[in-house]
This record gives sequence, structure tokens and C-alpha cells, in this order.
Amino acid sequence: MPAAGPFDLRGALALIEQDPADYLETDHPVDLDGQLAGVYRHIGAGGTVARPTRRGPAMMFTSVAGYPGARVLVGLLADRRRVATMLGATPSTVAHRLVAALETPLAPVVVDQAPVQERVHLASDPGFDIRTLLPAPTNTPTDAAPYFCMGLLLASDPETGRSDVTIHRIAVQGRDELSIFFSPGRHIDVFRAKAEAAGRPLPVTINMGLDPAIVVGACFEAPTTPLGYDELQVAGGLRGAPVELVDAVTVAERAIARAEIVIEGELLPHVRVAEDQHTRTGHAMPEFPGYSGPAHPALPVMRVTAVTTRERPILQTLVGPGEEHTSLAGIPTEASVLQAVERSMPGFVTQVHAHTAGGGKLLLILQVRKSGPRDDGMARHAALVALATFRELKNVILVDTDVDVFDTDDVMWAMTTRMQGSTDIVVVPGVAGHVLDPSQQPSYDSAIPAPGVTSKTIYDATAPWSMREEFARAAFMDVDPRPWAPWMDFPSLDDAPPSGAGR
Repeated sequence: MPAAGPFDLRGALALIEQDPADYLETDHPVDLDGQLAGVYRHIGAGGTVARPTRRGPAMMFTSVAGYPGARVLVGLLADRRRVATMLGATPSTVAHRLVAALETPLAPVVVDQAPVQERVHLASDPGFDIRTLLPAPTNTPTDAAPYFCMGLLLASDPETGRSDVTIHRIAVQGRDELSIFFSPGRHIDVFRAKAEAAGRPLPVTINMGLDPAIVVGACFEAPTTPLGYDELQVAGGLRGAPVELVDAVTVAERAIARAEIVIEGELLPHVRVAEDQHTRTGHAMPEFPGYSGPAHPALPVMRVTAVTTRERPILQTLVGPGEEHTSLAGIPTEASVLQAVERSMPGFVTQVHAHTAGGGKLLLILQVRKSGPRDDGMARHAALVALATFRELKNVILVDTDVDVFDTDDVMWAMTTRMQGSTDIVVVPGVAGHVLDPSQQPSYDSAIPAPGVTSKTIYDATAPWSMREEFARAAFMDVDPRPWAPWMDFPSLDDAPPSGAGR
């Protein structure tokens, strides 16, 4: 794959900043304590954020109360079309582009000098305080603490030396103290546990303000990227050039050289804090299912040793549970499922969409191409492959190739006219899911043995092969409307899906 870039956040912004539909910069003063998120909910957060909301441009705030000269960016990935543009794809082909990157990975390289180390702030300095140095927002008035929402952790297995990167919610707890929430099974938490068992801290860097290929590539999960697989290889394959790393200043770990901000430190063994230890709100922050997650009573602690930055760094954040989380989690989910079903049944699944209603994790729409009576069963097998590929997936909707998986109205139409609940809904109970879905709790259903166990459901909204003629859509003349309405935008005419998809 030829080198395409962008290779840092500033390069990504250069691709979109001239288009007001994609980028909005404001110097109107904003407070980080809930106000920034409250503004962006109306501007462009989208997703399942409490209404009213809409999908809109990325937004740069250049006048942040209490932080002279600070810049905070939100919503860069809060639109699928914008993500596709920055990754050199279209909305319907971006997941296919990620599949190609998975199959042509490029390992990161180490450099001697890095833009992110232009400014160095040591935690040992008397005036160091991360709370006043970096502008960490809260999303709601009940957040447990200020959060870094787009911090990419980089750490290495203390036994093998292999590195991994993942994004986690990171709460600011003190002048040099952060707490980190790890969902069960996350790879860096496995590294932390190994170090803790040996009584040692785990060196780690938190990298913020990155090009889209890095953050999207980092959101792949097992089995697509098993323990020990460095997801930075995916970013290299995606942009056609390796990610550059640099040795951290104060810990035995590496950092992403072209990040805007890096926090260096160590995860301490046998040290835990309550996530809301200073506020006692009982809530953490808004999570991807659309609810504020409960504050965790005992989280691992990172002791900060340094912060390094570029000149005039940009702190990147997100407003959850908005469209940006769907792009981060959902597009890699789509690519993982596409790769798995293609290996299992080549050419049968033509398109995959991880829907915003599930935060990019819980709800998937599969478009299948039937060619004979046996394919009625193949469609449901494809759904089972998807459920086996992505553990956190909860519901799968199957549709035919004439249904646009990215158009919720079209999918709901198929579910209404091509599905009977008595025969076309398949339920698999008692399967591992995601602890942040509040319905996956014993208090919701006494049959659930522990948080994060769920029933998974397949909704088969495909027409039976034997009755396919009865489900043929009304056939309109295929006309290019642009000569009659040249002022209108018709993205569907230029954004043709892969062969057979969405038609």
C-alpha cells in the first residue's frame, strides 16, 4: 500500500480544516467542567448522547478557562465520512481498507528525536501538577473526576517484551496520580497483573493527539489481534508508512514520536483507589452504551513521572457516548468480522456495519448475498461467525444485498417486512458480553450469573430463498439526477460500495 499519511494529528487536521462541515474553530471561552461537552453535544457529537444532538464538524476550542494558550480538540472522528476521508477511503469501503491493512502490517520504527519531546515537564519539579498542566475535561456534572478520554496506553509484556496499545478511561486523581479503568481481558491489564505478581511497577506511556490511523488501528481486539500483537502495525499498514516511536524520558518504555502529548509513568503494584475518591458521585463518566458507568471502587494507579509535549500541543478528547466512539470501536469491529467471514465463507458477506445504537460494539448488521436454498442457513452461520469473532457483540441483524446497512430506515424496513419473530429470531443465552451494558447484570435477570454475561440474538431479516421473487423491491429507472439538480449533493452516486453491496 503506498504511503498516504497523514502522519500526525496536525496533518489530519490539514485535510479537513478548510471545510466548515468538517472543522470548526472557536475562541469563545469555554469551561472544561461539563461545559465543553455540553456545547459539543449540540454541534456534532451524534450517537446515543442524550437528545438533542447531531452529527457535525470536529471542534477546536482555543480559549479554555484556566489554561492560557491551551487547545482542546473534540469530535475529529465523530463522522464516518470524515474518518474515511482521513484514511483514504469512502464510508462504505473504510472497513475493507482496514482489512487490507491487517493483511499488510508495517512494524513501528524507533527514532532518536521526536516532536513530542520539544517540551519536557518532570514530575520531580516542585511546581509540577498535571491538573494545571493539561486541560482534562469532565463530560457531565456527575463525572467522578476530570478524564483523559483519548489516551492511548503503550506498555510491554514484562515476560516477553512485546508491546501493545489500547485506549482506556483515565481519571486525574492528583498532581502526579491517575487511575485507569481496564475492562476484563484487556492486554495491558494482563501486563500489569504480571508485573504486580512479581512485585514490580509496569512502565507505561499515555499518548494523546494522534493521527487517525493510530487510534483506529489501536481499537482492534482479540482474536483479530491476539495477546502480544502490536496494533501499531495496523496503523503502519493503513497509512503505508511505519509509526515512529521514541524512548521515553523517564521510564523504560517508548512513546509515539509524533503525538501531541505524552504522559510517562508507572502502574504501581498493589495500589488501588476509588475512581470517585474526591467527588463521591457514584458515577464514572458517560460510556459507549449511552449511560454513565458506575464509579469503580478500586482501580490501578499510575504514578506520573513526566509529561512531554509539542510546542502549543493539542489535547484531543471525545464526548461519549457519541459518534466518535462508534468510529473508534465500530470500524475495527467491522473489519475484524469482514476478515473472519471472508475466510469462513468467501464472497458471501458483502458489507458489515457496527451500528451507533450499539456504540460500535453491541449491534452489527450483516449484508449477505444468497445464491441458493442452502444460503438461508449460511446467513445464520455468518452471524454465528461474527458473534464468535467479537466477544462483546450482542445482537446481529441479517439483511439482503438490496438493503443499505448504513441506512437505519432501510434496515428497520427489512426487519418489519422480512422477519417473523416466531421463526427468524435466534437466541443464544448465557454468553460472555460486556460489563458496561446495564442489562447484562444479575439484578436485571436472575438467570445471569455475573456482570457481563448476556443473551446474544440473531435477527434474520433476509428473504427466504424460495420466496425471493415475492420480496423483490419496486424497480425504478436507474437515472443520474444531477443534470436536473446540479446544486444538490448525491454522495451515494460517488460512494459505490464493493461489488454487490447495498444494491
